[in-house]
Amino acid sequence: MANPITSYRDLIVWQKAIDLTDLVYDITDHFPPSEQFGLTFQMRKAGVSIPSNIAEGTRHRTAGYIYRVTIALGEHAELETQMIISDRRGYVSKAKRDTFWPLSTEVGKLAHGLHRSLEELLPPQQLTRPQSL
Repeated sequence: MANPITSYRDLIVWQKAIDLTDLVYDITDHFPPSEQFGLTFQMRKAGVSIPSNIAEGTRHRTAGYIYRVTIALGEHAELETQMIISDRRGYVSKAKRDTFWPLSTEVGKLAHGLHRSLEELLPPQQLTRPQSL
């Protein structure tokens, strides 16, 4: 039997998102200084936001949790877009790129799975953005 989930820290999606954030910091450490307030800042912000929103969501009722996971998914898409731009600019080594994409894909799949499982807990009329968070 699997261990019970007692904290957001027990969620595999949160753990993998933390790993992704660490990787984003490693990748952006080697960006040119001219990107400090551009791609470096944006990628780190998006990377941090993914596990942060998953963690915050656990503190809300189901509708609020779904909303926070939706935000995490949006940040994930932003991060992947920023990675593509960074790669096209020649800022990312092949080794880092080859590490980033499988991990990012896994985080995306896990976050989508969490989102779907939370949606199943609510009646369809409650699947809108909560009024108060």
